[in-house]
Amino acid sequence: MPASAHDIAAALRQRQSRLGAKKLQALLYYAQGHHLSFFGSPLFKESISAWDTGPGVDALWEEERAGDALELPELSEAELNTVGYVLSRYGKLATEELERRIHVEAPWMRAEAGRVPGRSARIELEWIREFFSAQAMKENDFGLDPAEVKRTLEATQRRDKPRRTDSLEDIRAWLAARA
Repeated sequence: MPASAHDIAAALRQRQSRLGAKKLQALLYYAQGHHLSFFGSPLFKESISAWDTGPGVDALWEEERAGDALELPELSEAELNTVGYVLSRYGKLATEELERRIHVEAPWMRAEAGRVPGRSARIELEWIREFFSAQAMKENDFGLDPAEVKRTLEATQRRDKPRRTDSLEDIRAWLAARA
């Protein structure tokens, strides 16, 4: 049985303090998508809706507006892995960047096509699964050898430089150079 969006939100907030409501909702959308792609089943049971400013889990939005506290849940290893993956991939992006990304993705655009301004429209799980599964296949279509990637990341020249987290631009440049 999937967790609740409330549980996933608590896990996200535990790992990234001061997470705003809009960014939390965007991260929940990405977590649901990647979990569906990786495991073939939903991460949480609540539906996601398209609103004027981005995706939202209506039930969680209402809980947060009411000031309900998020308690740390017991999640499975797969659920925790998804939370960790999503935060490592999207956690440092600004809320506005997440919103821009989502607004050009197929699940959002399908829901948006029939949405009346000021109202919400459901983003179907199947749309999310299809999109994220296709994205995962594209990302793995670079022809990269995992052993070569590991060797590159452990290369001496990287050890000589000050430690810092790779930015999205660094990763894109690296992938472009490898293509």
